[in-house]
Amino acid sequence: MEPMRRRIAARGFRARSFSYPSMRRTLAENADRLARFCRELDEPRLHLVGHSMGGLVVLCMLAREPGFAAGRVVLTGSPVAECHAGRRLARLPGGRVAIGRSLPEWLASARPSPDPRIEVGVIAGRLSLGLGRLVAPDLPEPNDGVVCVEETRLPAMRDHIVLHVSHSGMLVSRAVARQICAFLRSGAFEHHEA
Repeated sequence: MEPMRRRIAARGFRARSFSYPSMRRTLAENADRLARFCRELDEPRLHLVGHSMGGLVVLCMLAREPGFAAGRVVLTGSPVAECHAGRRLARLPGGRVAIGRSLPEWLASARPSPDPRIEVGVIAGRLSLGLGRLVAPDLPEPNDGVVCVEETRLPAMRDHIVLHVSHSGMLVSRAVARQICAFLRSGAFEHHEA
């Protein structure tokens, strides 16, 4: 997330990065660690941006901390509805170890829905380049090479945009950073630029 953090900071936000061990810790443990990290920042209102599994950690944290005063939330490439590639990888030899502890917990649980007062924007990719294509050659289109566009749709989202970017490419994309900042500022993406 460091390249994305720098791009967001360059657009006028005080951006901080949170790192979490998705392989060793459960989703709930990572969500609790994120809540502690946010409390230590001691800000009255925090916007949150999560990429892929990070978006699931954000959603889990918001569900576990209903009083958290979140600002706007942007999820990029997060498999909020399902994860075809993750399920396929889990069935391969050594796959359960490769996906870690957080994703299986998300897939096995009821999906938390954020407080409707929290504005959530979702960015999906349609450039089908990524490791998900290796483990799931039948990955439904459109996808970002790991996560399908349909898997990113959150019922409570305020806005959704699909960009021509791959899953990993989101982390270095100027277009993604621009859209994140647009949503954080206004609660909407710039669809005319998609």
